[in-house]
Amino acid sequence: MTNSDFCGRDVPDADLVEGDPDVIDTVPAQRNGAYSDSFTAADSTPETDNDGQAPQSAPAGGGVPHDPLLIYGQENEDPTGAWSKHTKTMERTGVRTMARRLPGLLRLAWSLAWEADRPGLIALVTVRVVSGLVEALGLLAVAGALTGLLSEGPTPDRVREALPALGLVVGAAVVRTGLSLVEGLLRSRFGPRITRVCVVRLLDLATRTSVMAFDDPRFVDDLDAAERGATGGRDLVDNAVDVFTCAVRMVAAGGVLSTLHPILLPLLVISTVPEGWATARSARLAYTSWLSRIRQVRRQFMLRNYMTARSCAAEIRSFGLGPFLRDEYTLLARDFEAEQLRVGRGQARYRLIGESVSGLALGAVYGTLVLLLDSGVMPLAAAGTAVLAIRTGRGALSTALNSLNDAYENFLYFGEYRSWIDEAARRVPPSPAAAAPASPEAVRVDGVTYSYPHTGTAALRGVSVELRRGQVVAFVGANGSGKSTLAKVLAGLYVPDSGTVRWDGVDLAGVDPDSVRDRVGLIPQAYTQWPMSARLNIAVGRVGRLTTDGPDSVVPAARATGADDVIDKLPHGYDTSLARQYSSGHDLSGGQWQRIACARAVYRDAPFLIADEPSAALDARAEQALFNLVQELGRDRIVLLITHRLASVRTADRIYVLDDGLVADQGTHADLMSRPGIYRDLFTLQARQFVDTPDEDPDSASAPARERR
Repeated sequence: MTNSDFCGRDVPDADLVEGDPDVIDTVPAQRNGAYSDSFTAADSTPETDNDGQAPQSAPAGGGVPHDPLLIYGQENEDPTGAWSKHTKTMERTGVRTMARRLPGLLRLAWSLAWEADRPGLIALVTVRVVSGLVEALGLLAVAGALTGLLSEGPTPDRVREALPALGLVVGAAVVRTGLSLVEGLLRSRFGPRITRVCVVRLLDLATRTSVMAFDDPRFVDDLDAAERGATGGRDLVDNAVDVFTCAVRMVAAGGVLSTLHPILLPLLVISTVPEGWATARSARLAYTSWLSRIRQVRRQFMLRNYMTARSCAAEIRSFGLGPFLRDEYTLLARDFEAEQLRVGRGQARYRLIGESVSGLALGAVYGTLVLLLDSGVMPLAAAGTAVLAIRTGRGALSTALNSLNDAYENFLYFGEYRSWIDEAARRVPPSPAAAAPASPEAVRVDGVTYSYPHTGTAALRGVSVELRRGQVVAFVGANGSGKSTLAKVLAGLYVPDSGTVRWDGVDLAGVDPDSVRDRVGLIPQAYTQWPMSARLNIAVGRVGRLTTDGPDSVVPAARATGADDVIDKLPHGYDTSLARQYSSGHDLSGGQWQRIACARAVYRDAPFLIADEPSAALDARAEQALFNLVQELGRDRIVLLITHRLASVRTADRIYVLDDGLVADQGTHADLMSRPGIYRDLFTLQARQFVDTPDEDPDSASAPARERR
């Protein structure tokens, strides 16, 4: 996940849940992306008013008002988004709803645990059942001991009579302690296995699904929610185990109470209902409050991340942004603090009501117990045992309600995980048996169109190009003209909306996409700086070669691209860590990293090489060496070069000029310079930076070309 992700997702504001008594509306009403009651950022002092409200103060950063539209831009609400779709569900959730869904929760948790660790699950259930039986036995032993101790006769005789029962009480306590330790050990291995199963499944699909899926902001947004849900699987199973444990304890306590007197068990259950109601309402209040403010929470995280990021440190200091960012963060933090205080007050009110009513109900239980004693229906020893059973049952039932509430919330999050898994599986490209040509002689694109998700604008509009082995073909054009998009279509990363891509006449729509990508070496614009060794940063081009060809197989690729000059100066050569996040890591400049990225593509040794702005960060000598290498590689490969430095494409065998998703012109350098058009305009503008050229109005020169288009 990148930092910018925290800005892009939307959740309902609190005014969307207006009217619910559990929701405290603390977010200023937002209309058309701006707050109707705009307020200014707080200063750096931590004081708040007595009522918990953040005081108003001077604008952040010396004059910038706290206007979310001004600072963060327009944010559109998406009621189907993963972070907002459960708002009403949690608002309407109560004890009865959770109880009704308990079987489904337990089935889901059981299936997840069964898949992760079957022996562990069986052992855990066995331990809990045995522990419940031992607890019931211990309560009955307490009744026997009290009966012996409270019987008539000399004290020594009564103690001797109670000794066997006391021995059972002690033995039951020892056994329960041992079983508790065993349970802890089982759960300590159980949780990590469940997390591993869930996360590995998510990562597997995330790395196999189509690249186009990551251009869909909703898919990426759902992925963030799925990552939260993946860890929620472990919590869900833990909650289910707690519910099961409490159920066993309640059965044990209820069995003892039913044995002592049938009326005690229903009275016990009734006495815990008010606390369950208060727990559910408090949890619902906290959840809806958090959900209504998640945008502010993300902004806090984003600001904190940027303010402490190495990549932002120089710009923050150069532009003097520190006070502005700090004050913006402080205002959001104060608002969050005030909200937490208000939520705490609401929860305290619910707890007061629940515990008060529960206390009255518990008083009725003990009153009934006194009446049973007074009427002679229940002996004193049985009453003492009943008190212990009531305490055990109430504690277990209260814990069960809390766990059930947590389980229901985790169930919603885990549902996002399961939904994303289903969606990602649907987006994994099919794998036909046919493979792409191993070493294509020609790659041809006919009438290809492509639009990015949810944009409504075509990035490619009926494009047709041809690339042949032994040639260097260049794509040039202004930013946003479709060059990189077309390159990804050629590489099999994007599936066109219409049109065909053929390798040696074979339509790529009918072949295994992995076989297409296996034949392509790509130098992308945005290359990855892997936090690994220098050797592996090159070997990722075809990582399997490390095993087949040995660790030193990366050296020729490094030499060919000049990356060896960079690596030789590192303290440990190819084994130097490039993870700059750690103290042992070594940092590289942008140009040095670009040499590493070029070495990856050379190391891949693919018959089709795509170089997308491969020299953007290189110095003049390194750039010239790279283009010489591209020309050399083009002798026995298909080479596609995308660059804005037009001097580098003069020797290309064919140049395609793209403009607004169309091929505006094509030919060799000499052909394109011989007639007015975009290429001649751009080349002339760049040439003027180095040599004197005749003055010419680029707009007038390109007018005939635009008219032809």
